[in-house]
Amino acid sequence: MKAEGHLDRCYLKGQAGDAANAVLTAVGYNFRRILAWLRMLLRLILSGLMTIFALRAAIKPAS
Repeated sequence: MKAEGHLDRCYLKGQAGDAANAVLTAVGYNFRRILAWLRMLLRLILSGLMTIFALRAAIKPAS
């Protein structure tokens, strides 16, 4: 968690700062996971659309 969560140095003061730093690290980690999932979903949607358009082009040749 320290390496990937960027927990090298805590610049916030006291126990509350340590707790906030840990919570913000967890939020950042989860946000990166959500973005990766959305990126994968977008790729699936775009590849499906490209397949549909390629099939339509193959079925109806241009005049």
